[in-house]
Amino acid sequence: MTPDPDTDLSFTRDLAAPRTAVWACWTDPRHIPHFFIPAPHRVTACDIDLRVGGRFDTTFEVEGNVMENRGVFLEIVPRERLVFTDAYTEGWKPAPEPFMTAILDFADDGEGGTRYTATARHRTPEARRNHEEMGFFDGWGVVATQLEAYAQKLAVRM
Repeated sequence: MTPDPDTDLSFTRDLAAPRTAVWACWTDPRHIPHFFIPAPHRVTACDIDLRVGGRFDTTFEVEGNVMENRGVFLEIVPRERLVFTDAYTEGWKPAPEPFMTAILDFADDGEGGTRYTATARHRTPEARRNHEEMGFFDGWGVVATQLEAYAQKLAVRM
């Protein structure tokens, strides 16, 4: 996949955690609250039905405001790729105001860690620009750092 600079935001980072642990973090609702949004904000609920068309629903608390995000998985390649969107909810019901599609790629980094690529694909250049101005790189960077730290702890228990 080649990102479109007009509509996509993307970054790649090598995480010092095994791919199996990073994958588990993204696919098990018990793990999502430990990394999914930048601290001190928090995930208060997560419901995952890990199948194409299955739900990926999260509820956040950000500065006292509750935010619900409903979405579905579009593509699942175990331990390699997750694609989900808020353009639809479970049952392929269109969302009234979709924001983005997330594409997460996982590969071995050759040193026991994970090469992690996160892409946010937007419907328009304006939506992409707005997301970047909201702090995409800083926010998703913090999430990647939190993901790495949590996946390292999880790997010890696996």
